[in-house]
Amino acid sequence: MEQLQALWPGMPDLSGIVINFGVTLAILVIGWIVSNLLGRWMRRMADRSPRIDPTIVPMVRTITIWAVRIVVLLAVLARLGVQTASLVAMLGASALAIGLALQGTLQNFAAGIMLLVLRPVRTGEFVMIGTQGSGVVDEIGLFMTRFVQVDGVHIMLPNTLVWGSPITNYSRNKTRRLDMMLGVRYDDDLNAALSTLQTLVDQDDDILVDPAPLVAVMEYRDSTIMVNIRVWVLADKYWDVYFDLHRRAPQALRQAGLRSPIPLREVQSIPAMAVGGQAVNE
Repeated sequence: MEQLQALWPGMPDLSGIVINFGVTLAILVIGWIVSNLLGRWMRRMADRSPRIDPTIVPMVRTITIWAVRIVVLLAVLARLGVQTASLVAMLGASALAIGLALQGTLQNFAAGIMLLVLRPVRTGEFVMIGTQGSGVVDEIGLFMTRFVQVDGVHIMLPNTLVWGSPITNYSRNKTRRLDMMLGVRYDDDLNAALSTLQTLVDQDDDILVDPAPLVAVMEYRDSTIMVNIRVWVLADKYWDVYFDLHRRAPQALRQAGLRSPIPLREVQSIPAMAVGGQAVNE
């Protein structure tokens, strides 16, 4: 290097350029690695701590990673001699122009922030979003929310659509009410049917005793008396009790000697009428 500079006095200091480039590259690589490590560390801390809501982890992790990366990029540009003050001003103006062009995307970002602040849905909860569909909340991202349906299909909805739709949350409460309708024939013993069904729900360990189970007549139809079974169960036991009651309740009524209700129609014949000395059937 010294011999080259002796032959070419005006040549720039290549050793300084190489060192500066190496330091700049090291800052970029180390900063990128630190951002990834910081993101992984935040996820591990959230998994270990029960007091941290897992709903906010993906968005906070993404924001933290890119905040570190932006600082690293600014440091690299400053190391290369770029005036970062003017660059930040230019980026601010560009961000304003991009924000006006991408209003829908920014609305999704704002809706994602509102979902994290007010938390109408949380990771792991089963919800229904208006008429868009239902599923278990898997992740609330910066712009999209991911759900897993009961059939295993993943659906992605923009945050504005989630925030602007009616949200039915089936998992927020620890208990849920289960209603089941059964039919009893008019000529069968109604009291025996009520007693049989009441005994059935009282002996089920998955049905809560408070509020107390209720078996009562709900309505009268053409050929059937409708009996309503109303019980309270834990939210995670809802479908187990639902399927079990639909299997056992008709069996219990049949074992008690009650018949399954079927539609009945009474047909009556009209007597013949004499018209002009002749019998006419109508």
